[in-house]
Amino acid sequence: MATMTTSARPERGWQRPEAERLLTGATVVTFVRTVVSVGLGLYAAYDRSLTLLLVALAVYWVGDMADGALARLTDTETRIGAVFDIVSDRLCAGTFYVGLVWLEPAMALPVGVFLLEFAVVDTFVSLAFLAWPLRSPNYFYLVDRPIWLANWSKPGKAANSSAVALLMVVTHSVPLCTAVALCLLAVKIWSLVRLNRLGLPLPRADEAPSDLSDAGEPSDGRAKRAA
Repeated sequence: MATMTTSARPERGWQRPEAERLLTGATVVTFVRTVVSVGLGLYAAYDRSLTLLLVALAVYWVGDMADGALARLTDTETRIGAVFDIVSDRLCAGTFYVGLVWLEPAMALPVGVFLLEFAVVDTFVSLAFLAWPLRSPNYFYLVDRPIWLANWSKPGKAANSSAVALLMVVTHSVPLCTAVALCLLAVKIWSLVRLNRLGLPLPRADEAPSDLSDAGEPSDGRAKRAA
């Protein structure tokens, strides 16, 4: 398993405490796309318009790509921005899927499984990067490559953000969509188990913040290798 090293640490990917702030161009994009997507999704449910609901989903997806690209382009990736993006994603996705069930009640089962996966298990997995001095989960390969491949590589992201939504809209197949949602849930549970085996090196109360930011890992070496 890939574990952090304290030498020759690359600049990109590791946290920069001095650069942390809430207000950046990227977080503004995150806020705007969230407000627009959620607003459109709620109105789509009120108007019973699947077309408008899909527009809300598109705003969420395009905005999610845009805020990340802007953060990288302007070198303003921050842990604060990453957390803001993660929680905003859950609100946008939740609005879309609840709206979809409002329009198509038969999809309640696959939507329920997916929301358990995305809003609960995946939220914890996504926030686990905070246990290490990383800027965002996009750089989790610096800690563990298999978890990163399953969750934040391009295929991993596409499967988690697009697969179920597209299948629901295109096929309307409850068994197929439920099966795919269960597969995604299994991947997230595997990631959670692997995280538990890896260990979350959270700082102790007697550790100064510099123990993490300067050394790259806790002073007592709690970043363990999974068996």
